[in-house]
Amino acid sequence: MTEAEEQNAVSTNKPKSKKYRKDKPWDTDDINHWKIEPFSREDNPYPFIEESSFATLFPKYRENYLKEVWPHVTKALEKVGVTCVLDLIEGSMTVKTTRKTYDPYIIMKARDLIKLLARSVPFPQAIKILEDGVACDIIKIGNLIRNKERFVKRRQRLIGPNGSTLKAIELLTQCYVMVQGNTVSTMGSYKGLKEVRRIVIDCIKNIHPIYHIKELMIKRELSKDPKLKDESWDRFLPHFKKQNVKRPKKVIKKKSEYTPFPPAQTPSKVDLQLESGEYFLKPQEKAIHELEKKKEKQKENTLKRKAEREKAFVPPVEEKVKRKKKKQKTAETEL
Repeated sequence: MTEAEEQNAVSTNKPKSKKYRKDKPWDTDDINHWKIEPFSREDNPYPFIEESSFATLFPKYRENYLKEVWPHVTKALEKVGVTCVLDLIEGSMTVKTTRKTYDPYIIMKARDLIKLLARSVPFPQAIKILEDGVACDIIKIGNLIRNKERFVKRRQRLIGPNGSTLKAIELLTQCYVMVQGNTVSTMGSYKGLKEVRRIVIDCIKNIHPIYHIKELMIKRELSKDPKLKDESWDRFLPHFKKQNVKRPKKVIKKKSEYTPFPPAQTPSKVDLQLESGEYFLKPQEKAIHELEKKKEKQKENTLKRKAEREKAFVPPVEEKVKRKKKKQKTAETEL
């Protein structure tokens, strides 16, 4: 067979979608197509036509820290050809591109840097955002729940005792997480950021982070096994059921019928004495009457005590044991 005939035979075996697709000898399996190549000045030697800039506000309590750190920020951004301005009167930070800027995406990284600095992320951690493969996400959690007390409790649940829950999330997702006020600042890979966002939002919606932590731990162990790489992991992952906790029902008090007249006045001590006739008695007679009352009360109390003492000597009622009657076995006799 000639070469043309061989090619025709191979082309007939191919599906219609790949009929005209030729083999690429330079495209081998050892090439990583997802690898992000570093962007250098040689890739873009010409300056930009337009200037791009981003600005963000920062709270008052960050002013002193930003003053100390700003020389380091300007030095780090100058290396990539970006200028930055700190305005203490307006309380804002601005980043701009210059004639020296060669990377078109670096302005977005610089914008993320000033956002992280405004959200209380320390400078040594925030500067890592300029690296390739590192992204950030600022999750707003303040508007997810109305009740302030519940919000504070659930935010504390995300941090955990002595920051243990937050540390576990950081280790499993390989991300930096910072909880500050009404936002959660995160830094890391895109895959890790997606997991952190899911954990944070579910925590504020009353799903404990421990469930997600357990799931991530199982996934990490399963990824080590080469046999299970192409299989579904649903059978290994835990499935938690929602439990509706029964809460005590509120007792609704019935409103009494409205009457324009005020309630009857309670009789005073003098009124009661007038009714019984004690008010008109002499002081000696009153004293005798009070003594008689006291004696009557004493008698009642003594009788009660005596009855309580006698209870201990009363024998308990014995239950009658029912005896089972034995069934007489009737044996048939043959005559």
